[in-house]
Amino acid sequence: MRTIFILFTALIISLYNIGIHAQADIDILPSDTDANVFGHVVSAEDGEHIPFINVLIEGTRRGTITDASGHYIITNLPVGSHTLVVRGMGYETQSVEFEISANQTIEVDVEVYYSGLDIDEIVITSSPTASGFRYQPDMAMMGENLQKRSEVSFGEMLNHSPGIAMSSLGSVPARPVIRGMDGDRILVLENGERMGDISETSVDHTIALDPLVANRVEVVRGPASLLYGSSALGGVINLMTTDIPDRWDIGSSGVFSVQGATMNRMGAGFGRYTYGNDNWAVTGRIAHRQSSDITTPEGVLPGTSMNNMDGAFGFGFNTGSTTGGLSLSLADMTYEIPDNIDDPDAGVQILMQRQAFQGRVNYENDGFLDKGQLRFNASHMRQQEIEYEWQEGVLDEDLEIEYGKYALSSTLTMQHKPFEFFDRGAIGMNLHGHKLDVGGDEAYTPGEMRVNLGVFTFQEIPLSNKMRLQAGIRLDFQHTGAISNEMFPDISATRNAFNYTGSIGFNSRPIDELEIGGQFARSHRNPSVEELYADGPHLGSGVYEIGNLNIKDEIGQGADLFIRWKNGLIDVELAGFVNYFRNYIIFEPTGEVDPGSGYRVFRYTGDEARLIGGELSAAIKLHDNLELGLGADYVDGRRFNNGKYYLPFIPPFRFMADLEYDFGPGWIGGRLVSAAKQGRVAPDEEVTDGYTLLGFSAGYRIDSPGRHVIIFRIDNLLDQRYRDHLSRVTDRNFPMPGRNFTLAWRLFF
Repeated sequence: MRTIFILFTALIISLYNIGIHAQADIDILPSDTDANVFGHVVSAEDGEHIPFINVLIEGTRRGTITDASGHYIITNLPVGSHTLVVRGMGYETQSVEFEISANQTIEVDVEVYYSGLDIDEIVITSSPTASGFRYQPDMAMMGENLQKRSEVSFGEMLNHSPGIAMSSLGSVPARPVIRGMDGDRILVLENGERMGDISETSVDHTIALDPLVANRVEVVRGPASLLYGSSALGGVINLMTTDIPDRWDIGSSGVFSVQGATMNRMGAGFGRYTYGNDNWAVTGRIAHRQSSDITTPEGVLPGTSMNNMDGAFGFGFNTGSTTGGLSLSLADMTYEIPDNIDDPDAGVQILMQRQAFQGRVNYENDGFLDKGQLRFNASHMRQQEIEYEWQEGVLDEDLEIEYGKYALSSTLTMQHKPFEFFDRGAIGMNLHGHKLDVGGDEAYTPGEMRVNLGVFTFQEIPLSNKMRLQAGIRLDFQHTGAISNEMFPDISATRNAFNYTGSIGFNSRPIDELEIGGQFARSHRNPSVEELYADGPHLGSGVYEIGNLNIKDEIGQGADLFIRWKNGLIDVELAGFVNYFRNYIIFEPTGEVDPGSGYRVFRYTGDEARLIGGELSAAIKLHDNLELGLGADYVDGRRFNNGKYYLPFIPPFRFMADLEYDFGPGWIGGRLVSAAKQGRVAPDEEVTDGYTLLGFSAGYRIDSPGRHVIIFRIDNLLDQRYRDHLSRVTDRNFPMPGRNFTLAWRLFF
């Protein structure tokens, strides 16, 4: 790790020196005159001085970058006529002509117009200021790209994206896995706040939001712990909705869609209606999804049906300097878990209801802290895990585990104006807490009370017009306490922890086509109630879990580096990472079987561990309308102190390729996904064979703006029998889903 740190630091220093020397080459060229030009770059809309924007003399290599006050100076100019060019991200390029004589210093102020930033290119989740500079790999899906990948769950939707796999126990509870990490090492957010569900605690727990509801999905691979929590070294997935309208058309607007699939006889529908005027808007939505059991090449996989409802009502306002709104959402999900596969008259059913009240306020003023946002998400969730059996036509149901959770997540972020050598930055405070009650005949853990208060700052420091640094720190105080129940009547343990996390990163753009970024980060994760106290069979996941009171806090250090080349024909990005943990908490199989339940026994333990790997993604334009997409990812996870073994549940090497021809009114394309054999397994973990899948997709835009779209897709075209290594279905004779035809129609009005 020390060697990696030295190499990474040397790279940052080298890039900094390159930027400084390049700037020196631009600014200090030999000249026989003392002609100089100086001035300010200001916003044409409000007169605000624009810091850190490029100022160049057209046709020469002379130029500079404005300071924090929007001031610039260029010295040693040749006598004569010149054109001053100002350009920067989010602003229209402006040119001003001027004349200068020998030994003259003149002032030239330039007004620039804000053009807005391409929202497709900026992942807001990775930066509170939305500066557009990247320090770690990220991606965003919205609009038509999101519609093309619509699935039953977000795990299935994001699976086979570079660096993202899924843990699977049927379609509904499929949850994303980033770079081999899951649980609360990655955070799944709704509009920037924790959702208040329990999806991160076990593979049988679903994300409490239907994919049809999201209008944008942002993914940050790598450490994003400063803004959202101290444990997120794996990454963040932000599911963004318009339940609180932030932009709207005057009058009525909305969307309506239906979707069907053959593999599980699934049908889904979604509708949203919004009405707005100049200052406010109201919106409402509803989604329904229902399916029977999954069909595999070996037959039907019992216990994978579902019946889900999701609805919301929201209000938004805009007074000019202040925007915001409120929303209330309701979710009611019923789905099965493939546990008693050999007994068609028995099964496991999960019932989950969630109510969430969300709010957001944004403000702008003329002070030093000129922008701010306050968000909150208050929720109540109830989940029941029921074992049922039909006996002579009579249904017998037993409530084995019941969860009840009240949660609050709230963040206040304030942006400051540039000052000294700092660009626009942010300071903030985050509060999240929950009360989780656990009951039932097979409650294998006590409940939990958790409160976490964190403060953070995020700063960017331009070194030149080609290079900038990012630095931040977060401090958290966390209190946790175990809540007794019938199975743990005497427990009263509490834990207090003070966590600190930090990051430092760089972004360099030595030429227009090339971008290089990297980041070091430290994470701090406190053990969960399951990892500490679990002792019993968990019906939903089909395993016997044993906790460990001797587990220490999980401390991680991570390093990321990415290189991106983008021009008109090629957009390729290569990313690499290494994550080192002093006490990585491992959910490992023991090879034993619990005689009472018949479940395999898993134990939580801590060990020194390292995950290393990388991702490749590329989009290559082969013709005006023909594009080839390529992707690959690899993770190697190992533990060290208690034997040099591989970590469990690590995805294999994968390669992905897409070819799509877009002819204007529609598109047609194919997809290949190939996964290698996963033989790098933990003790008592089974090897998984490799596989290759083919797919086909096509779509038609009924009107030219694409507001009326039909999408057809075939997954697993050859009905290939395969098993994903992260599948948690106990019976390995049942593979993943077989050939599937999906048809979707979406209308915007």
